[in-house]
Amino acid sequence: MPAWLTTLLGSTEPSRRRLKAAVIVGIIGGFFSAIVKFGWEVPFPPRTPERQITNPPQAMLEWFGMSHDQSHATVSFSHTELPIMSFIVHFSFAIVFALIYCVGAEYFPRIKMWQGAVFGIAVYVFAHVIFMPLLGWAPNPFPWADVALEGVNQYGPQSWSEHFSEFWGHIIWLWSIEIVRRDIRNRITHEPDAEVPLAAATR
Repeated sequence: MPAWLTTLLGSTEPSRRRLKAAVIVGIIGGFFSAIVKFGWEVPFPPRTPERQITNPPQAMLEWFGMSHDQSHATVSFSHTELPIMSFIVHFSFAIVFALIYCVGAEYFPRIKMWQGAVFGIAVYVFAHVIFMPLLGWAPNPFPWADVALEGVNQYGPQSWSEHFSEFWGHIIWLWSIEIVRRDIRNRITHEPDAEVPLAAATR
């Protein structure tokens, strides 16, 4: 890695990195955070009912070639039909990014800036403002601008409420990962985070 990038991000001593613990807490934190994000979306739904007919996870699966019927498959729980494929994508997304975050924190402590909020905002911008709209999995992210993105105009633009829900939802989501990471990592290792001197931790 270039020296300037190491200086910018900071770096921990290799002997202090606990990668096995990071993987464990990443899986646990990802699963927990996916449930937290579901909870956030109850009072602050990011999409209108029309947008929920085919939500972004379903649009992504169909883009990769899955049929409409398969992407919209449901399971029943408590007499409620639940979109199982959307749930699989939702939990997979959360676990993958939690693993990236937790393993990354072992190397670069600044990834934890603002208790994970900065990382959460970065994921929101990358996924919901850039990546998904460009591939047609989500609408135009700029409702105030005349920006034409191929394949998304049939949905109409993203609303301010979608930006509000996703922006703050990603902060809450990453904060929940950081809470799990910090607590369970330190319980497993009986050590503070990799950048904290052990001598200082025992005082």
